[in-house]
Amino acid sequence: MNTKIVQSRSEVLLVGGGALSDDALALALSAAGTVVAADGGAARVLAAGRMPDAVYGDMDSLSEAVQARLAPGVLQRVAEQDSTDFDKCLRHIEAPLVLGLGFLGARLDHQLAAMTVLARRPDRRCVLVGENDVVCLCPSRIVLDLPMGERFSLWPMAEVRARSEGLRWPLEGLGFRPDGITGTSNAVIGPVRLEMAAPAMLLILPVAHLGALRAGLAAAPRWPAQAGGGGVRA
Repeated sequence: MNTKIVQSRSEVLLVGGGALSDDALALALSAAGTVVAADGGAARVLAAGRMPDAVYGDMDSLSEAVQARLAPGVLQRVAEQDSTDFDKCLRHIEAPLVLGLGFLGARLDHQLAAMTVLARRPDRRCVLVGENDVVCLCPSRIVLDLPMGERFSLWPMAEVRARSEGLRWPLEGLGFRPDGITGTSNAVIGPVRLEMAAPAMLLILPVAHLGALRAGLAAAPRWPAQAGGGGVRA
């Protein structure tokens, strides 16, 4: 079948099957215009009283009974097994921002897979929201308004260089890499400005600053799609 692309001029809520409280989902759904579910996440969206606009995945985590409850045209089966359901969703959404709930927490392997997808698809701007943290791929430039002393962490997905203002430990002159220098547990000492040489650095903030991150991303330039279908590069 031809799998449709969800196109939106506003933020899209993407719901997965990982750790997610009913209250957090209800709050996100109340503000969402377009809702997409990844495989078993559809059951959660339906249970919360909302019909998703699209459901992507191989449907190995979605029962036939739940599939039968979906409106015509909502189910978009992607049968290949070479990517995660999160990847299947993200590559079929075109929006200024995708807010992903249910992809952090519970299983570490699922979290790592989701964060790899963020780096693999830099042109798809997405923030993953967990109980304690939010994480996204750093754009080439971003300005963030954050409280003094706040925790500020970076994690390289590949070798990458960066510049910063407003952090206790500046980034300039350091070669970041997953098996070398990383950037966790930094702290804010003023207005934060970041510059990244490549789409290979994850930004991790306390969930309380999701609004500030949204604002910063809205004004930040977007990375182009990676040649050859993705993959982190330095």
